[in-house]
Amino acid sequence: MTSATTTRETQTRSVGETLRELLSARDDEAVVRFVERLQENYLAQLRAAVEAARRGNTKNESVSRAQLDLLLKELEAAQETAANADAEGGAAEPSPTAKADEKLKGASAIPKKPDEEKPKKPPPRRRPLPPELPRVDNVIRVPDAERPCPRCGGERRCCGHELTEILDIIPPQVVVRRDLREKLVCETLSCEGEITCAPLGDKVIEGGAYGARFVADLLTSKFEDGLPLYRQQERYERLGFDMPLASMGDQIAWATDLLAPVARGLVDETLKADVMHADGTSMPVLDKDSPKGIKLGSMWGYVGVTIRVVDGKAVEDRRAAYIYNSTGKKKGQRPGELGPSEMLERRRKAGKPYVCVDAASVFEASFKIAGLIEIACNMHGRRYFKKALDAEDHRAALPLAAYKKLYLVEERVRGKPPDEVLAARQAESKPVFEELLSWCKTYLEHEPPKSLLRKAIGYFVRNAEALGRFLDDGALPIDNGVVERLHREVAVGRRNYLFCGSDVGAERAAIAYTVLGTCKLLGINPLEYLSDVLPVLARGISIKRDLPALMPAAWKAARERAA
Repeated sequence: MTSATTTRETQTRSVGETLRELLSARDDEAVVRFVERLQENYLAQLRAAVEAARRGNTKNESVSRAQLDLLLKELEAAQETAANADAEGGAAEPSPTAKADEKLKGASAIPKKPDEEKPKKPPPRRRPLPPELPRVDNVIRVPDAERPCPRCGGERRCCGHELTEILDIIPPQVVVRRDLREKLVCETLSCEGEITCAPLGDKVIEGGAYGARFVADLLTSKFEDGLPLYRQQERYERLGFDMPLASMGDQIAWATDLLAPVARGLVDETLKADVMHADGTSMPVLDKDSPKGIKLGSMWGYVGVTIRVVDGKAVEDRRAAYIYNSTGKKKGQRPGELGPSEMLERRRKAGKPYVCVDAASVFEASFKIAGLIEIACNMHGRRYFKKALDAEDHRAALPLAAYKKLYLVEERVRGKPPDEVLAARQAESKPVFEELLSWCKTYLEHEPPKSLLRKAIGYFVRNAEALGRFLDDGALPIDNGVVERLHREVAVGRRNYLFCGSDVGAERAAIAYTVLGTCKLLGINPLEYLSDVLPVLARGISIKRDLPALMPAAWKAARERAA
C-alpha cells in the first residue's frame, strides 16, 4: 500500500479502521508511516496551540480559557478512545491520574458567563482634568484685524472669555532661591538694643548651597525612578546648571545619613506588624579584593502589614524596610549587619509569629523554632506550573486553572473585613485547593523526577501546609507579592547604575529604598515628604520626642488633618 493510498483512506475512514486494515495486510512499513504521520500532526497541533496561547497572554502568566479547553478536549478524546477499546476488548479500570484529572477539572472549572448581547459602546468622552492641579490663565486676544465692529467700525470691548482647559506642562527650572532674612532694630533713638535677624532658610547641610527640595529630587530620581547621577547631571545641564557628580554624591550621602533614624524606626514598625513579608534580591558592590572587582551582596526587603477595619472596610497599614547584607548568607557577616535569620529571630522576640516567605533555604532553620509560623507564597507555587506549561506539558493547565480560580476569589474579596474574606475562602477556595493537592499527590507517584511538572508538584506537596495557611485566616495573605513588587525599584536602579560603590554606599541605598518604599505603600508623594522632613532632621532632633511625628504614616495623618 502506497503512502498516497494511506493518506486518502485516512481522510474517509476512522483511525481505528485504517490501522486494523494495515495490520491485517501485514504491511509493517505502512503502519510505521501511518503512526509517524499521526504523531507529527498531533505535535504540530499542540505547538500551534501553545504559540497561540503565548501570543494571547503576553501581559501576564494567566492560562486562557482556550488553553484549558484544548486540554479538556484532549482528555475527552483519550477517554473516548479508551471507551472504544473497552467495547472491543472488555472494560478497563481508569488510571489514577485520569481520575485525578477528572476531579480537578470539575473543582477548578470557572463558570462561563451567559451569552448576552454586548451593549453598544458609548462615544468616547474626554476624562475631566484633575481639579487639584493648579490653573494658569492663558489669555488669547482677538486678532487686531477682527477687533473693529463690522457694522459700525467702532472698537469692540471685552465682554468675557470662552474657557477651554488644556493639560500642559511647565518645564522644570533650576532657580537660585534668595533667602531675604528680615532684620529688626529698635526705633527708639536712645536705645542701644541689639539687631535681630530671621533664621537661615531650610537646607540639608549647614553651610551648603542646595535646598531641601533639590536634594529630595536627587534622591527620588535615583532610587525611585532609577535615574543614575550622570543622567541627572545631563538633565540639569539642559536646564542651564552644571553640577559636579561628586557634589551629587555628597548630597545623597548626607541626606541618607539624616534619614537613618527614620529608616531604623520603619524597621521596628515592620517587625511589630501583624504579618511580615520577606524576600531578597541581589545587589552588586565594588570590591577590590574580589577576583572580578565586584562582589554580590543582598538587598533584603521586608514589608509589615496590619489590617484595621474602618467603617466596614479593611484598611492595610503597610511599612517597608530594606537591609543590605554583604553576602547572601542567612546571617550578617559584617558588624551591624542583620541577616534574614536574625530578622526572624527579632520578629519572634517581638511576639509576632506570622512571616510570609518563599521556600528559600535561608529560612528553614528559623521556622523550626517555636514562635514563628510560615506562610508560603502561592505565586511561587503557581510559577513552577507555568514553567511546565511553557515547556509544552499541557497537563499543567489544570493546576493553573485551579490557581486562577483561587485568585479570582482573592480579587473579589479584596478590601473586605477578614471575617468575610475567611468565609469566601472556606466556601470557594478550600475545595479547589484540596482537590489540587490531591491531584498533585496522585501525579507525584507517576511523574519522572527530572520533569518540570514533577518539580512543580514536589514544591506544592512539600509546602502544602504553609501554602494553604491563608485558607484558615482571613487576615493572612495568599502570596508574597507585596514585597516582590517593591523589588521593581531596586531591580530598575540596579540595571541602570549597575552597582554600589561600597558596602557603605549599599547601606545608604537601603535607607533610601526603605523610606521611598514606605512612601509608595502609603500613597505619599516622596518629594513632599522629603523636602519637609530633611530640614527638620538637619536642625537636629530628639529621637524619643521628635521622631514619631516625622515617621511617614504620622506625617501623612498630620497633613490630612491640616487639610
